Amino acid sequence: MKEIVPSPPSIVRNDTAAVRDLFQKNVIPSYGRFELAFSHGAGSYLWDVTGKRYLDLGSGIAVCSLGHANPEITEALIQQSRKLVHVSNLYYTEPQGRLAQALVNLIGPGKCFFCNSGAEANEGLFKLARKFGHEEGRFEIITAQNSFHGRTLAGIAATGQEKVKKGFEPMVNGFRHVPYNDLEAMREAISPATAAILIEGVQGEGGITPATPEYLLGLRQLCDEKNLLLLMDGVQCGHFRTGRFQSFQRILEGVDGGAAMLPDGISMAKSLGGGFPIGAFWVRKPYADLLGPGTHATTFGGTPLGCAVGLKVLEVIHRDRLSENARVVGDYIRTELVRMVEHYPSVLRSARGIGLMIGLELAPNIPALANEEKPQSIQLVNRLHDAGVLTIPAGAQVARLLPPLNLRRSEADEGLKILESVVKALI
Repeated sequence: MKEIVPSPPSIVRNDTAAVRDLFQKNVIPSYGRFELAFSHGAGSYLWDVTGKRYLDLGSGIAVCSLGHANPEITEALIQQSRKLVHVSNLYYTEPQGRLAQALVNLIGPGKCFFCNSGAEANEGLFKLARKFGHEEGRFEIITAQNSFHGRTLAGIAATGQEKVKKGFEPMVNGFRHVPYNDLEAMREAISPATAAILIEGVQGEGGITPATPEYLLGLRQLCDEKNLLLLMDGVQCGHFRTGRFQSFQRILEGVDGGAAMLPDGISMAKSLGGGFPIGAFWVRKPYADLLGPGTHATTFGGTPLGCAVGLKVLEVIHRDRLSENARVVGDYIRTELVRMVEHYPSVLRSARGIGLMIGLELAPNIPALANEEKPQSIQLVNRLHDAGVLTIPAGAQVARLLPPLNLRRSEADEGLKILESVVKALI
């Protein structure tokens, strides 16, 4: 058979330059990539193509919840792929029903829709809000400043960061932004066109900022009062990263009225598949049938393969008590980082977060970082790369730690030791 497009040449040299050259010639340059090319991983570690090992405290931006090359995920993929990979949503398959049931049991009465990413999950929530308010002419969704809700056209319109919008104007109509954790600002922003409020329980891309209990409970009361949907983006802060399935559940622990609080919709992705691409959104029971047949769809959403992996990830998290591990190891890391903040105030300003979602904020104008044009967060992350640790920048001043949920205490100690040595060198 004649080849219309020739096969790409094999990599002659197993090094970063050769891999980078493939990308420069063939991949659209929409990402600001670090100068690292990885070949394989195991647990909390990754190896680049030169053989150097890194402790991964970013886990693919909160995706690889069970670490890299988890053998149980691999086995789930193999077993399900031998039976059924895809049939489309014209038919029923047991894995999708079982995963939906598991998610409903973790949140509350309602139903789930499956998709492929967090951006898709949020798009589903946008459509839910439009459907909810359609008969009354309501379509507007109020979100928070410094939020992040995806890279689709509606996602960047919903996102409360101007940098993601540049070059894609005019924005999709129907989104406005108010300060986060400011209940009165939200109340004042409501208009006759408002249908819903959308927030993150912990702002991730915005620098690891948790919602306060008063804010969450106040938003629920406000939405009940104004007949609005309360929607939550749990893509990054969900799936046990804070020590509970959803971040609002952790934030409201022990708070009067907290146990009864439920949003009307929640978007999910990232850790849901432990590295396999799958997203979902849950809708509370009174609104769970708003999106009826023909109103929303996706070809690859909820495949037997993806749902089998999602079920296996949940099974391992429950069996190995990884929500508790996220609390214990996360509290330990944060305590040690707070100690570093106190010891190195000229370099570090604060350490904050919940569970294994932690942000380390740099002090402004660090002299050792003044000679480069790159933001301080990027410079710190690069220095950590050189030392063998992966973290994720958030804006110009924050480095995020989003490690696997099964991170060991010994691995946490290893990362903290390296981090402190890098911080010391900046004094």
